[in-house]
Amino acid sequence: MRKRRLDGDPALTARASYPPVDLPGLDRRFSRIASVPGRGAEEGLRREWHYLDSGDELTRLDAPIAGTILAVHGNPTWSYLWRDLLTQSVRAAESGSPAWRVIAVDQLDMGYSERTGVRRPLAQRIADLAAFTEMITPTGPVVTLGHDWGGVVSLGWAIDHRADLAGVMLLNTAVHHPEGVPIPAPLRVAGARGMLAASTVGTTAFLDATLALASPALDEPVKDAYRAPYRSAARRRGIRGFVADIPVDSRHESFGGLERIAEGVATLDVPALMLWGPRDPIFGDRYLDDLVDRLPHADVHRFEGAGHLVVEERPYAEAVLTWLGDMVPRAAGARASSPRRPVRQVPSAPEQPPFLPLWHALDQRCDDDTTAVIDMSTTGRQGPRRVSWRQLDDRVRRIASGLNRIGVRKGDRVSLLIPPGPTLTAVVYACLRMGAVVVVADAGLGVRGLTRAVRGSCPDFVIGEVPGLMAARALGWPGVRISAVRLSKVAAAVLGVSHSLGDMVGSDAVDSAQPGPDDEAAILFTSGSTGPAKGVVYRHRQLSALRDVLARHFDVTPDSGIVTGFAPFALLGPALGTRSATPDMDVSSPRTLTASAVAAAVRESEAGIVFLSPAAILNVVATAGGLTREDRGDLDRVRTFLSTGAPIGAGMLASASALMPNATPHVPYGMTECLLVTDVTLDEIRSAGGEPDTGVCVGTPIGANRVLISALDPDGRATGAPSPRPAVLGEIVVSAPHLKDRYDRLWVTDRAAGRETGSESGADGVRWHRTGDIGHLDGRGRLWIEGRLSHVIVTASGPVAPVGPEQDVESVSAVRRAAVVGVGPDGLRQAVAVVETLGRIDRPGLADPGLTAAVRASTALPLVAVLAVRRLPTDIRHNSKIDRSRLSEWAEKVLAGERFTAP
Repeated sequence: MRKRRLDGDPALTARASYPPVDLPGLDRRFSRIASVPGRGAEEGLRREWHYLDSGDELTRLDAPIAGTILAVHGNPTWSYLWRDLLTQSVRAAESGSPAWRVIAVDQLDMGYSERTGVRRPLAQRIADLAAFTEMITPTGPVVTLGHDWGGVVSLGWAIDHRADLAGVMLLNTAVHHPEGVPIPAPLRVAGARGMLAASTVGTTAFLDATLALASPALDEPVKDAYRAPYRSAARRRGIRGFVADIPVDSRHESFGGLERIAEGVATLDVPALMLWGPRDPIFGDRYLDDLVDRLPHADVHRFEGAGHLVVEERPYAEAVLTWLGDMVPRAAGARASSPRRPVRQVPSAPEQPPFLPLWHALDQRCDDDTTAVIDMSTTGRQGPRRVSWRQLDDRVRRIASGLNRIGVRKGDRVSLLIPPGPTLTAVVYACLRMGAVVVVADAGLGVRGLTRAVRGSCPDFVIGEVPGLMAARALGWPGVRISAVRLSKVAAAVLGVSHSLGDMVGSDAVDSAQPGPDDEAAILFTSGSTGPAKGVVYRHRQLSALRDVLARHFDVTPDSGIVTGFAPFALLGPALGTRSATPDMDVSSPRTLTASAVAAAVRESEAGIVFLSPAAILNVVATAGGLTREDRGDLDRVRTFLSTGAPIGAGMLASASALMPNATPHVPYGMTECLLVTDVTLDEIRSAGGEPDTGVCVGTPIGANRVLISALDPDGRATGAPSPRPAVLGEIVVSAPHLKDRYDRLWVTDRAAGRETGSESGADGVRWHRTGDIGHLDGRGRLWIEGRLSHVIVTASGPVAPVGPEQDVESVSAVRRAAVVGVGPDGLRQAVAVVETLGRIDRPGLADPGLTAAVRASTALPLVAVLAVRRLPTDIRHNSKIDRSRLSEWAEKVLAGERFTAP
């Protein structure tokens, strides 16, 4: 055995040691110290490593080990970072799940490993880790896990040990920094001359600043545990070494090593997982986007609201172990034969026609001079703006050609910040034709929601009008900016605009290679009514299937004509091959639509079909008094009227129907993930009104669509095998040819939405989606919506869905709308009714005794309180989805004696 020696400054060296016994969450049974032969510049030396290892515990359990997780911390943390993963991995093995040995190292000069007193650049640290794993032999195939600069080191090990590698997992790290872009500000400050030693060694400033990044704030005992190995300046020199080793430019000695890793990562063909905290001021979404480009097959989850210390803020360990169970071969030594994710093939029913792209009808009518799109917002002396099929086709081709010239390529993401109208329509179809992926997040999300959506989708390009471009500049949204209108040089410079549509669209209209049916086409964002808006990825096949089911079910023909007062359907006119008109309204605020505006749009387009959202219907009905005789005559021509976006009551639907007396009113049920699932007419709603079922009847599945119910257990969780059995309250599970492909960069959410619980779910190869809505099927196969899964009130006698009691309460003459929410501890929740009254109230709070008595008498559900508000909080997009979670929190505070405020 070689003699162990330290060749660093004796005053700066120290042997490895064990952590204190009382650090919160750390099981000291995992602690180990090993003497490891040196590598690279330290050939012939031995170094002492402290590390955590669950191997002995798994041996004690006699658990077959599927493989080893090699976990590498970054700067300025230590193996304590991975304590929860070690504990959970052993618990999983105890419960019979696949056993994964976790080895979490303290890198040399860090944590409780040896203080060497010598400089350790990136190449040396990778060599150190290689020497360690050669000495401490991992069990079975290895999956690396790294955070911060531990991510870089772990990837360096991974590309050098491909024969042993089964997968890579990364949390907030980077392997490449764009040339000419400054490194993140916190690192610039820490590494500045005169600051480096002071912030990393002389004081605990760098360490404290890192720990302060966690949100919510770490408990003081946990902070102290992270600080424990770094109590003295001598023990903090490794922190300085890491900061000094950041390759800020090509002259740095570690620059070449980092480039080697960046290039090598792109050649890895093993499963990959990335768990990210997007609020990280150091390793933000820019670096995630780079890694996704290098590992396009990776499963990615952005924990919205989490930051640099994502391991302390979100259940990362659960995600890691779940992913390993799903994606990595469980048998020791087994290897995945084809780890890269294949393009997901959407099963097609035999009776479906061959795939036709979304722009097929536009191609068919490219020489047609009749009207394709009408923009009513330009109404004035010159009247509405009309665009013919020929003009639209030509514009689409020219924009596609121009985008191609400035570098937009197939697969690039293009965020669109343009209001509905001919320009947006042309840009959308141009992007789709050339294979670019359109990112659509409407203004109804608000500035904060839009910022999350745009940053989260990491677009390569942003096309917008001035308001959108101003927001992009002010809020630092990513992407090359393109103006939808011509700007002066000064304005373009101020907004950071590189191109304008008018300048880049030339006289040629050259087609680029068109995408295939299984290429990604669009990312559409949910409304954000149940949490941060989620990006929903659609492939071309699914968008075309949506067009086809819409056309078949509602008998849309070239002569139909549609008026679209609901943003998601505003772009489908050209796809359906029929003319379309957008009424004069603010589409981000549906309540701005008036009855007169609908009539004007119908008149100009001679439309037979009208799409409206529930919030728009409210205002259309409220403004019906302004209709002229001519307006009413125009509305008489409508034959099909759809209320889409959220359920609507029969009374309001009847009021809208009275304005279009010759139309059949429909209320399709769907969501951004699957826009059309079921459908019901007003007559069918009235017929269902005499049934004993509670909730809102939304009819039967459309076409080949299928609906099942996953029953709720006594704790209000949807654990039942999805089934078509009637009269079972549970989560609604849907399948359709046009069902979304996945959520964008939300692997944990996507897996939960598609998880199978047996029975019919997934047995025939069809994809399913758990909607988060609850309800039941009746004996005739009709679906009844009873609320959201997250809004279930779990009482001592079992789970209660809110919609049925809300309908009872809304039968009280003084109540406009109602929400029934829970207060109190889980399992013992009590129901509270929050009502929006027809009459004015002085201030929100307890309802008056008379109203309280009437409300309590209206429902069989016991109510501990009745609260009255001026207006119930709703989402922005629909202005109709009540935020019951917010109301529940507010009711808790009011009933606890806090000051009465609006919810």
